[in-house]
Amino acid sequence: MAQREPACTADEALERLRAGNERFLEGRARFATIQREVLAELAKGQQPYATVLGCSDSRVPPELLFDAGFGELFVIRVAGNVLGPSIAGTLQYAGTHLRTPLFVVLGHEGCGAVEAAIAEKFDGAHHKSRIAALLKNILPALQDLDPTLPPAPRLSAAVEANVRATLRAVRETPEGRARARVGDVRMVGAVCDLATGRVRFLA
Repeated sequence: MAQREPACTADEALERLRAGNERFLEGRARFATIQREVLAELAKGQQPYATVLGCSDSRVPPELLFDAGFGELFVIRVAGNVLGPSIAGTLQYAGTHLRTPLFVVLGHEGCGAVEAAIAEKFDGAHHKSRIAALLKNILPALQDLDPTLPPAPRLSAAVEANVRATLRAVRETPEGRARARVGDVRMVGAVCDLATGRVRFLA
C-alpha cells in the first residue's frame, strides 16, 4: 500500500485534541455531549451493556456507529479486530468483572489489515516484523478463501471470514465457554460498510 502524507503536523494534531477536549468541557462538542453530573456518576463505576472488539480504523468508531454514550460500550480496538494476548486479557476483564451481556466482533469492509493478509497469502507480499506478527492472527481465517475471486469480493469474503474466526476464538476461551454454559452472554459478529456506516450483523 502506498504511504500517505499526514493530514497535519504532530503539533497541529495535539492542538486539535486539546481544542476538542475544551469544546467537550464547555458543552460545545460537535457530537452529542454529556452532562457533568452524569460524568461524575460514571466515575464511580461502569456497567456497559456491550463489549465491542473492533478494528482500529479511524472510520469505524463503535460509539458513533451505534450512537452510544459514555459508559454504554466497553470498546477494544486493534488492527484487523484480531485476538492477541493483550486483547484476550482485556476481554477476560470484561467477561469477569463487567459481565456485559453482549459481545460483538466488529469488522469493516475494505479492512487494510485483512487486505495485507491476503497480499501475503496470495501474492507473496512481505511486511515489517510487527505487522507480520499481527497478520498471523488473520491468515488462518483465509484458508478457505477462493483465490479466483475478483479483488473486491475476495476482500469482502475475507473480512467476514476474519470476523467469524475471531468470534470462534473468543467462544473457545475458558471464559467464553463458561459464560456460554451459564447462558448469560450472546456473542455475535458484524461488518460495517464504510460508505454508508450500516452495520450488518452476521447470522
